[in-house]
Amino acid sequence: MKLAAVIALAIFPMHSQVAAEANASYKSTEGRQRMIGNLDGSHRDARQKPKELIEALQISKRMTVADIGTGPGYMLPHFAQAAGKVIAEDIFPDFLERAKAKAKENNLANVEFVLGDEKSPKLPAGAADLAFILDAYHHFDYPESMLAGIHQGLKPDGRLAIVDYYKRRGAMSNPQNPDFAISHIRLDDKDVIKEVEANGFKLVEHKEFLAGSQYIAIFQKK
Repeated sequence: MKLAAVIALAIFPMHSQVAAEANASYKSTEGRQRMIGNLDGSHRDARQKPKELIEALQISKRMTVADIGTGPGYMLPHFAQAAGKVIAEDIFPDFLERAKAKAKENNLANVEFVLGDEKSPKLPAGAADLAFILDAYHHFDYPESMLAGIHQGLKPDGRLAIVDYYKRRGAMSNPQNPDFAISHIRLDDKDVIKEVEANGFKLVEHKEFLAGSQYIAIFQKK
């Protein structure tokens, strides 16, 4: 093996976790329970603009949407109203239980739930028209494996939409640490696009979604 390849493997071991800092708060049940308050609730609407997201994604009743990393189900009422069917996926059973409770409270009859793992969303093959990842792509410890699972879970003409924070100063609101996004976010938008396109997708749209904070990137399945 060439020296450069040996060095690359030493620096980036094939099975290393790449989002350890971003995932620290999710490692325990107590940590996830604390996060629920930030992840769910109408207080998030002003910051996340869910109605604008639905419009940007051009969701219709003919579509099945896979909400990857649904967490406690923040987007489920919005997706359930706009789409014909919603697949809510998460890797944490307690998050899924909270999302199920939210679906029941809101009488969302067109939502089904899938327990994935850190390497695969476990989507049914060819099930979704759109896979959606909101503020969760930077949590992927195994992005290539996750993208492969998303790829096989999409229909032949399916799309993948990623909404996430820039890896830049001030992108995430943290008055005590304006550089928080730089240490917390795994890749900036251009590098996310490169990574996704290297794993079976083609970029079709890329634009700023929240000024100075978030972008949206939409890909077509190859």
